[in-house]
Amino acid sequence: MLLHLLGLSLSVFICVSAQASDSAASADSALPKESMFQAGKSYIFRVSDRLADTVTGKSEDLINRAMEVIGVRYRWDTELPQSGLDGSGFVGYVFKDKLGFLLPCKSTQMSRVGKPITREELQPGDLVFFNTMRLTFSHVGIYVGDNKFIHSPSKGTNVRVDDLGSLYWDKRFDGARRLDSSDNLNDAERQELLNEVKNLKRKSQSL
Repeated sequence: MLLHLLGLSLSVFICVSAQASDSAASADSALPKESMFQAGKSYIFRVSDRLADTVTGKSEDLINRAMEVIGVRYRWDTELPQSGLDGSGFVGYVFKDKLGFLLPCKSTQMSRVGKPITREELQPGDLVFFNTMRLTFSHVGIYVGDNKFIHSPSKGTNVRVDDLGSLYWDKRFDGARRLDSSDNLNDAERQELLNEVKNLKRKSQSL
């Protein structure tokens, strides 16, 4: 799974390009001489299980943090609650703020991370997706248990908890993902997300 997008904290994330070129790296973190992409993949595989356990073990903390953001207004394409949060921005903020994990910026990209699960298998911390714009996986929220999920719905609304069984959301439910050590990304998609993480790293350094 592309868990550096989920679990590589900004404080500990090692840029793939630095891993490929830094000759002063310690023996523990040194990677074979391979392409940048291959080096990134091998690093991801080594840490994936540990990071998956971290997500599972901290689901309660994750939900509590999400609940603290209730009431923040919806605002498209923003990353901080002070400015407002859209659907994917809310999910990304909660994972990054509470666990230090990076998720892709778009809900369609988030829908390819982790493994698909059925509605009956949902557990707190799983991602739930909806077709709200006649486009698959166009909206995302975080399942909190008891058939409820928390999300930032749309313009003119605030972060809130809704019921999966309500007529609107039940009709538009588009699937769910659990953040573990598997994904269905092809090489091109994985490379795209690797590039996105690098861009996020640059942005954080400029703050």
